[in-house]
Amino acid sequence: MNTAEIAAYLGRFPPFDALSEDDLAAVAQAASERAFAAGEIVLVEDGAPAEEMFVIRSGSMELIHQGEAVDILEPGESFGHPSLLTGLAPTFTVQAHEDSVCYVIPREQALVVLGRPEGAGWVATTLRERLIQTGHLVHALPELGTIRVEELISRPPVFAEAGVTIRRAAETMTENHASAILVRDGENLFILTDAILRSRVVGGGLAAENPVSRIVEPAVVVPPDRIAVDAVVEMLDRGADHLVVVDAARRVLGVLSGTDLAGLETRSPFALRHAILRAADEDELVDVVARLRPLFLALLDANLAPVDVGRVLSLQVDSIVARLIDFAVARRGEAPAAWAWLALGSVARREFTLGSDVETALAYATSEDPEVDRYFARLAQDVTDGLARCGFLLDPNDVVASNKLWRMSEERWLEVFREVLESPDRSHLIRANVAFDFRQAAGGLDVTPRLVSVLREAKDHPDFLRRLARTATDFKPPLGFRGSLGGGGIDLKQGGVIPIANLARFLALSNGITISATIDRLVAVEEAGALEPETGSALREAFQIVMRIRLDHHAACLQQGREPDNVVDPAALPPLTRAQLREAFRAIAAAQKRLSVYVPLGI
Repeated sequence: MNTAEIAAYLGRFPPFDALSEDDLAAVAQAASERAFAAGEIVLVEDGAPAEEMFVIRSGSMELIHQGEAVDILEPGESFGHPSLLTGLAPTFTVQAHEDSVCYVIPREQALVVLGRPEGAGWVATTLRERLIQTGHLVHALPELGTIRVEELISRPPVFAEAGVTIRRAAETMTENHASAILVRDGENLFILTDAILRSRVVGGGLAAENPVSRIVEPAVVVPPDRIAVDAVVEMLDRGADHLVVVDAARRVLGVLSGTDLAGLETRSPFALRHAILRAADEDELVDVVARLRPLFLALLDANLAPVDVGRVLSLQVDSIVARLIDFAVARRGEAPAAWAWLALGSVARREFTLGSDVETALAYATSEDPEVDRYFARLAQDVTDGLARCGFLLDPNDVVASNKLWRMSEERWLEVFREVLESPDRSHLIRANVAFDFRQAAGGLDVTPRLVSVLREAKDHPDFLRRLARTATDFKPPLGFRGSLGGGGIDLKQGGVIPIANLARFLALSNGITISATIDRLVAVEEAGALEPETGSALREAFQIVMRIRLDHHAACLQQGREPDNVVDPAALPPLTRAQLREAFRAIAAAQKRLSVYVPLGI
């Protein structure tokens, strides 16, 4: 084992990057290399205290809390140090996510590193991040134990006429990605499934030009309020592989397959995250991500607060990105430099919805070798393509890590952040409104402290703040004459979410506050005495109202079989909801007007 190689590797990552050359050499001399097979457990939650500190050299490790995956640690990241420092049992089980190799640092050398001010600060940061990650997971889990079959319906039923050919019925199933199709005959309801096609046509030799009525079977019908567990028993008892959900008015609400009922665990955020991180390849991941929409509907049914729904969905996006990175690294080989994958925009703020774009960026350790960027360009393209395959909307302005403008070295990112503050032209302000909402989602290069330190300087750049204030009023709430709701479709994202997010960003940066979540920013600014309690409360309430209406609209889109969008017709909203939306928009407009009083907006 080459000590110089170990020292060079450790020196790329915190807390070792703060060591002198001699101290780093001493740590490397004491370190050993240890391999772990996929699935092998390294530390056990509430088990024996750690005796060593581990730094991942290759592969990845899974942090597991109370049986659920909390995070994936990538090369350059460390574990075992909290238990080592305190002498207490580990807070997490650490398990090899894949075949992995770690550098293992004995207690004596680890304590020297962690006992320095830089090491202590790094320990505090990593502990906070992992506790926050755990909190987001635990607090986002609703009670989903009594699911009715109605709640499992994700698409409208597909029908065929009794006289159409078997071939045409099968084509209709394929076109609608359905495993079953329904046929009515008077008051009777029949069903054609994949299994019937296989046994009667493919295996039984019946010609596909026969009418479909020759092979359909009576449908097994259940009411919408039937508990799903009971429906599974009925399905088994009747020897069926599909159930048809029909209400008291004899309306067919949908068809459920055995897979839908057997997969009830997909209604849990924990289980979906676990399935994402366990996906064997990108094809399987695409199939797993399809469960995100039923999960979203379940979260709404469980009356989870809008901000909590956003947290859950953002966490799932983090997990999907982490798994796509796994696949990209397996395809492209080990990264030539330390790196950090950055979530931007709504995912960074943990406010992602099914109508949100995905914005990403990538930072890597400074290198003069052009091959380094070429490697990360390929990795970023793999992940970007994977997100598109999984059905996510990519930012229309190409704010993605595969774009050179959003993929650069750590030092260049620092330069860009400083340039935004010092030369706030229009293009820099656009970048600020995107990049200044960032969160490191994966990777061992700890870029956050240095970038945040630049953001803290924003309050000392009055020209930047003056111009940023102007952008906070760029998006106006869609109010008509005397503060009424405008006619036609209203874009809840452009007219509601973005204005509040922009206001919160300006207020936070102008007061040296660097947290990203919109509600958290508003609370922090108010607590700092920089926002009147009445205005702060009104903006927070407005944000919750707009988000709730937006999420309900997404659910309605899904139930109508169309892609979620952000445009609602106010005339179609219930009167109380319409009144709440109008008052939310008025609160936003009032806050924007107050901003023009305190900050000159002319350029």
